[in-house]
Amino acid sequence: MNNKLSGPLTEEVGKLSNLVDFDISNNEFSGILPNIFVGLTKLEFFSAESNRFTGELPASLVNSPSLHMLDLRNNSLSGSLNLNCSAMQNLTYISISSNQFRCPTAGLWNCSRLDAIDLSFMNLNCESSFNFKNLQSLTQLSLSKASMHNLSATLKILSHCRNLGTVFLSMNFHNEEMPQPPSEGQDLEFSNLKVFVLGNSQIEGSFPAWLRGCKMLQMLDLSRNHLTGSIPSWIGKFNNLYYLDLTNNSFTGHIPQSLTMLLSLQHKNFSLEGTPFAFPLYAYGSGNNTFKRTITYKKVSSFRPSLLLSYNKLEGPIWPGFGNLKGLHGMDLKHNSLSGPIPWQLSSMTMLEILDLSHNKLSGEIPQSLVDLSFLSSFDVSYSQLHGEIPTKGQFDTFPPTSFEGNKDLYHGSISDSSFTPSPPHVTRSPPHHEKLEIIGFPFWFGGVAGFFITIAMCFASGWVFL
Repeated sequence: MNNKLSGPLTEEVGKLSNLVDFDISNNEFSGILPNIFVGLTKLEFFSAESNRFTGELPASLVNSPSLHMLDLRNNSLSGSLNLNCSAMQNLTYISISSNQFRCPTAGLWNCSRLDAIDLSFMNLNCESSFNFKNLQSLTQLSLSKASMHNLSATLKILSHCRNLGTVFLSMNFHNEEMPQPPSEGQDLEFSNLKVFVLGNSQIEGSFPAWLRGCKMLQMLDLSRNHLTGSIPSWIGKFNNLYYLDLTNNSFTGHIPQSLTMLLSLQHKNFSLEGTPFAFPLYAYGSGNNTFKRTITYKKVSSFRPSLLLSYNKLEGPIWPGFGNLKGLHGMDLKHNSLSGPIPWQLSSMTMLEILDLSHNKLSGEIPQSLVDLSFLSSFDVSYSQLHGEIPTKGQFDTFPPTSFEGNKDLYHGSISDSSFTPSPPHVTRSPPHHEKLEIIGFPFWFGGVAGFFITIAMCFASGWVFL
């Protein structure tokens, strides 16, 4: 793996009968996958990720009885995914994302031992073929950017997978309505859901009420949609929630005060930290409706504990109780209509690295206590209505002027105050004209002549010189 090997894959590999792990990922192999797997009777793991393979899957691969994990993502494979799960009874993991396969056939849904499925970044464009009801062992699923439609039907099907803990559905269901089941919430039940990602889909409607029953939820991403209404107060009752991204929506009203009481962020207790995802989760930078960056996350701990509510229509105060969230690393509230002062209690958020409160209607002074945030690496309060003196010392000495611009009554300390006066630059000064030291001048010549005549006179007096 991770070499620059190219050309077709030789059929000689099929003679390695004792091969258990076969990883040729991140190379430049091309052509079709040879029909060599019938002889690899002990093969448990096969990865051809990120190569240039084309064509259909060989019969010996989709009938391999020993295979546990199959990773073929980032190739140009096509045709039908005709897995024979009657033969592949040990298969627990499959990733075929970023290929050109057609809709999965019924064979995939008969693989009852599957624990993780990645069908993302493919033009599946099929709804009726998906049937997850038999996959009771399934815990992780990614269908991101798979040309999916009918969100309501998809969620209803997935709710039959009682052990499902991680679901990625981003970049699908464009402009559809967020389903809102009856008040009893019995239509959609995800009691084991821990990670739910449904971003960048321009989905309309309100905050999904069916999430209320997801008591184990730890990460929630509904960013870059068209959701409206208020953020429900019950979101703060999720004891394990530590990552919430609702950026780029149209939520209104106050920030729920219950968010200041998230137990996982108060006690720095992240039960999934370090747990790997079965497949990479692609996350995108927030700030507008276009992707700024693409980052691959392979474990939960890659996501810093964050509260991301920027680019909405939220108003009201920033609650002092946010100071209770000592485990929070990132707090982004920019581009809202928040008002009132910046609470000095935010200085208690001892792990905070990013604090962005810019483009709001905040008033008052920047609390001097914020200089105690020793991990703070990014701070922005620009374009608000703040006044008074900008704190100095600590991390505040590293923040650029752009962090404070757009506040006409905000200023740096007085020049008369020694704590704000910069040290003068070192300048090499010439001494005044009357202090200049002249090595050759009138005193030098006068002394030299006088000394010469005195020396001659002494020589005559001692008799050393005779005429």
